[in-house]
Amino acid sequence: MQSLSVVRGSAGPSAVRSCLLLLFIHMSAPGEAKRAHGGRAQTRRVQQQQQQQTPAYRERVEGAESFPLDFTAVEGNMDNFMVQIKNLAQSLYPCSAQKLDQEMKLHFLQNTSVTCNDGSPAGYYIKESKGSKRWLLFLEGGWYCFNRQTCDSRYETMRRLMSSTKWPQTRTGTGILSPQPEENPHWWNANMVFIPYCSSDVWSGATPKTDQSDYAFMGSLIIKEVVNELLTKGLNNAKILLLAGSSAGGTGVLLNVDHVAEQLKSQGHRGVQVRGLADSGWFLDNKQYKFTDCLDTISCAPTEAIKRGIRYWGGLVAGELQTGSRGRGVELFLWIQSLPHIKKPGVVVQWLFDEAQLTVDNIHLTGQPVHEGQWRYIQNLGQELRSTLQDVPAMFAPACLSHELITRTHWNDIQVKGTSLPRALHCWDRSLQVNKHANGSHSNNHHRSRTPPLRGCPHHLIDSCPWPHCNPTCPTIRDQLTGQEMSVIQFLKHLGFDVQKMAQEQGMDPRTLLGMLNNGN
Repeated sequence: MQSLSVVRGSAGPSAVRSCLLLLFIHMSAPGEAKRAHGGRAQTRRVQQQQQQQTPAYRERVEGAESFPLDFTAVEGNMDNFMVQIKNLAQSLYPCSAQKLDQEMKLHFLQNTSVTCNDGSPAGYYIKESKGSKRWLLFLEGGWYCFNRQTCDSRYETMRRLMSSTKWPQTRTGTGILSPQPEENPHWWNANMVFIPYCSSDVWSGATPKTDQSDYAFMGSLIIKEVVNELLTKGLNNAKILLLAGSSAGGTGVLLNVDHVAEQLKSQGHRGVQVRGLADSGWFLDNKQYKFTDCLDTISCAPTEAIKRGIRYWGGLVAGELQTGSRGRGVELFLWIQSLPHIKKPGVVVQWLFDEAQLTVDNIHLTGQPVHEGQWRYIQNLGQELRSTLQDVPAMFAPACLSHELITRTHWNDIQVKGTSLPRALHCWDRSLQVNKHANGSHSNNHHRSRTPPLRGCPHHLIDSCPWPHCNPTCPTIRDQLTGQEMSVIQFLKHLGFDVQKMAQEQGMDPRTLLGMLNNGN
C-alpha cells in the first residue's frame, strides 16, 4: 500500500506538467499560426480592436451569463470551433484521475410528503457542472388523466408516469440536456436537472393522497421542492435558471415559471434570472375534426379534459390571475390566453403540425390515405397555429408533422429560415443580455414587446410554407403501420395532396412544384 502511494505521488506532478503542456499547446497554437500569417500588422489590428471595444461590450464579455466563453467572435464558424473544444477536452482526458461522469443521478425528495400519484416519493435527476452559474430544469411530458377511470387506466398501462418505484438510477441527457458541445453548443456545461413527470396533472396540482382520494396530484409542489433542494447545491449562486419542458411539461413551464421566480425572490435570491422554454405545449382551443364524447385522454379535447382535470387535481393556474380564478382555470392552461399574464421572458417551440394536437382533434394518420376534408383541416391547423404565434416575441415553429423537439438528438438539424433551434435560443439569450445592459436592470417585460433581433441573430422564426413537411430539414417521415421511410412526395400523396390543384393555386407548372418538393424547397 505504501509503495503504491509513492508511485501515485511521484506521478502526480508529472501528470500535471503534461496537462499544462497540452493546454498550452492547444491554446497557443492557433494564435501562433495567425501571427505567422498576419505578422505585426495583425498584432496591431488586434490591439486596436481591443482599444476600441466599448465599455458595454467589455462588461458583457467579463460578466457573460450565457456562457463562460464569448461566442460572438466565432459565430461564423461555430461547427469548427466546437470540434476544437471537443478535441481539447479529449486531449486533456488522461489528466483526469476520474472518468468524467456524464450521467444524471437520481435523488428522491427529502420532503417525503410531496409524492407521485401513487404516494411513492417524487424526485429528480441531476448532473452538476462545477463552476457554472447556469441551471436548466426540465419538466418531462406525458399527457394527463382527469378522472378516476382515466387515471386507473393510466396506472395500468403507463405506471412510470404515476409512480417512482421503477425509475432507473441514472439518465443520459440528450438535446438541450446533452453534456456534449457538438450536440448542445450553448447549454452543454450548465447544471442539468431532469424532473420526471409522475403527477399526471400538467404540473399544476397541489393535492396529497388521502383516505378519500386514491391518487395524489402534486405537480406544482414537486417543482417547488426540487427548487428548494437545488438551493443547497449551488442554485442560490446561479445567474440564470431556465425552466424548460416538452408537451405537458411545456404547459407546466407556462403554469410555473412565475411561481419559481417568486419562490426565489421570497427567499432572497433576487439575482437569479428566471426564464421559460415551452416545447410542444401550445395547444389550440379549436373545434375537433370529429367530435367525440370525453371518454379517454386521447380523443377528449384539451379544453374539456383540462376543465374536468382542474376539479379533480385541485390544480393551480398561471400568473397574475391565480387568486380566485380556479373556475376559469381552463382558459389559463392554454398559451394563447396565459401569455399576457406571465411576467418572465419565455420562448415557444412549436411544430406547426403537431401530432398531439392532431390526435386530440381526431385526425389519425394511419396507413389509409387522408380524405380531402382531413387534408384541408390539417392545412387550416397550420394556418391557425401560425396566426396565434405571430405576436410571441421569441418563437421557433417549423412546418413539420412531429411532437417534441428540445430533447431530440437531431434538434440541431431542424432549421427555420436557415437558423437552427440551438442558434435561435442563443440569439434569444443574447437579446435578453443586450436589453438588460441597455435598461440597467433585470426587466420583466422582455416578452411584452418584440425587441429587434441582433444582426444575423434572429429569435422569432416561423415557417411560411403551407403544408406539412414543406420544410426540407423536417425529421424523417415513417409510415405508421409499416415503419418504412417516406419521401416528401409519398407523404403528401398519402395525405391526399393534389399536385395539379396545388400548382394551380400557386400559379406554377405542376412539374415545377414536383421539382421543388423533391429538392425540399
